[in-house]
Amino acid sequence: MKPVVAIIGRPNAGKSTLFNRITGTRDALVDDLPGVTRDRHYGSASWNGVSFTVIDTGGFSSNDASELSALSREQMAHAIAHAHAVILLFDGKSGLSPFDDELLKLLRGKTFPIFYTVNKIDGPDREKDLYEFHRLGVETLYPVSAEHGYGVSDLLDDLVDSLPEFPAEEPTEMVKLAVIGRPNVGKSSLVNRIIGENRMIVSQIPGTTRDSIDTPCLVKEKSYLLIDTAGIRRKKSVSAKIEKFSIIKTLQSINRCDIALILLDAAEGITEQDIKIAGYAFEQGCGCIFLINKWDLVQKKSEAFKKLTEDLRIKAKYLSFAPVIPISALTGKRVLEIFDAVEEVYEQYSRRIATGPLNQIINRATEKTEPSLYKGKRLKFYYATQIANKPPAIACFVNFPEGVHFSYQRYLINQIREQTGLDKTPIRLFLRQRREPAAGARPQKKGGRTRQIKTRNPLPSKKTRLQ
Repeated sequence: MKPVVAIIGRPNAGKSTLFNRITGTRDALVDDLPGVTRDRHYGSASWNGVSFTVIDTGGFSSNDASELSALSREQMAHAIAHAHAVILLFDGKSGLSPFDDELLKLLRGKTFPIFYTVNKIDGPDREKDLYEFHRLGVETLYPVSAEHGYGVSDLLDDLVDSLPEFPAEEPTEMVKLAVIGRPNVGKSSLVNRIIGENRMIVSQIPGTTRDSIDTPCLVKEKSYLLIDTAGIRRKKSVSAKIEKFSIIKTLQSINRCDIALILLDAAEGITEQDIKIAGYAFEQGCGCIFLINKWDLVQKKSEAFKKLTEDLRIKAKYLSFAPVIPISALTGKRVLEIFDAVEEVYEQYSRRIATGPLNQIINRATEKTEPSLYKGKRLKFYYATQIANKPPAIACFVNFPEGVHFSYQRYLINQIREQTGLDKTPIRLFLRQRREPAAGARPQKKGGRTRQIKTRNPLPSKKTRLQ
């Protein structure tokens, strides 16, 4: 466990920019549009040897009666309740606001240290903007520029000195799971169901989740990192700049995850956009699991599951290895079964195949079905080796890589699946060129290097086989 610091303030005060500055990342989505941050966004930070957790929160605005604003205020209250210190951020350019007074009243009586910080003070010449904030009656004001870093070191020096000490945590490897899908398929509801609290804002309003939110969790005594992402709409439907940024963050989350949990809506069936989103995960080499959500609304479940699965296998042939699980994030039905599938997929996703058995598989496959000729020449597979895992990546050395048809590559991958039991993970096959040595050439060492020389009476070359 680490001490927790919450950053609160009114909209557009610069909370997300300060969050990024303190954590040394660009994890929080930043834009001039008010209300970009809605959920609680957690990040890790360290200063002067002290590690702590930072929470970015949505902007506080009491006169906004909208559903999302009310839910965002609840998220902020939850962050304050779990904080060991709070940074109350004011906007130095806009000056004092009635909302700032309301936040002061909200924090009145709290026993944790509060750091009253005025943002957008870009240098000593701008510190005159602090004068009106002295009306708040607080003892110390911290002038900072979250964007440029001015004054942040002084703030952090005092902040870490005030934090309670916790025993150092041992780093644990976490399987990273990105929850992806179209808007309103139930991504945030699923994350909330798994962690057992309303960690994410859930609403029927499309586009509620704008940022990618990381949430560590423990399921069956194993650590996971759940990444809730913004829904991806069809490209022609996306016009707002903030939505474009949200989609970029989602794609980045897919790139860094181990397994993508692809949510589908059971009531709407398999759509073209679902397949496109699944394609993003496949292109990044993620392990994939299809989750058919809202299964509690489906009638004749066995018939519906068979139909949806068949439809999915036809439309996403390239993901035929991905398990399909019907769930209900609302009721929790089969949600824990997801992690049984995750463990099975992750084991295969991380597996390594020894070079000897792998070459035997390729050798038998090429003998069983020989590759077609390329420009009148026979294709020869010399040897294969696994060059990476997560996912398993295999390099095959061939005399003419460009002559291997994609259907034959798919055949080789299927043979590897069959012989190794890797039936639930993507497999990458890379073809690399290796030319045959010239007739009569044999290796000779000279000066520590191997070079080819020609003999006067060359022996006929032997057919090279994979060992």
